[in-house]
Amino acid sequence: MAAKEDKKQKIMESALTLFAEYDYYRTTTAMVAKAAGVTQPYIFHFFDNKEDLYIAVLKRAYDRIHNTFMEVEAPADQLVGAMGASFFNLMETHRSEVLMVMQAYTISEAGIKQHSAKLYTTIFDEVTAKFQKAGVPDAEGNAIRFMSIGLLVTLSEVLDLSEIKQSILMTKE
Repeated sequence: MAAKEDKKQKIMESALTLFAEYDYYRTTTAMVAKAAGVTQPYIFHFFDNKEDLYIAVLKRAYDRIHNTFMEVEAPADQLVGAMGASFFNLMETHRSEVLMVMQAYTISEAGIKQHSAKLYTTIFDEVTAKFQKAGVPDAEGNAIRFMSIGLLVTLSEVLDLSEIKQSILMTKE
């Protein structure tokens, strides 16, 4: 049973790398199978279709981002900065996952679009609640700015706009 679960994890890891590099539309299940060292039909033992695989990988990536944000503890006047630092760290350690989550809203498939909307809403609501609980002034406004900056950081990563990323880092100091 463990070997089967290991294969599923390998499929998901391979899919993550490919989805992040080539996007949803250019990544095929044949590419995922080859990267994971399994046959293409074997993927369908775990996932109904490519969309189901994408959503599973997206959920796992979202969970990492969510957990990272929720684990940050800091005083109200330092919380936004500490969470920003955790996001930059996540970009370094789990770049593919962050890029996938932050770009998922561009996928037009209804199931993925709905799932992405749910994930973004949850992130926004929970970041806002975390800011409120910590006593961050204008918690909702700060959550909006926090998420907007995250999207801009991701955009600068995807388009290799190091000067924008550097500007964002400079404003954080």
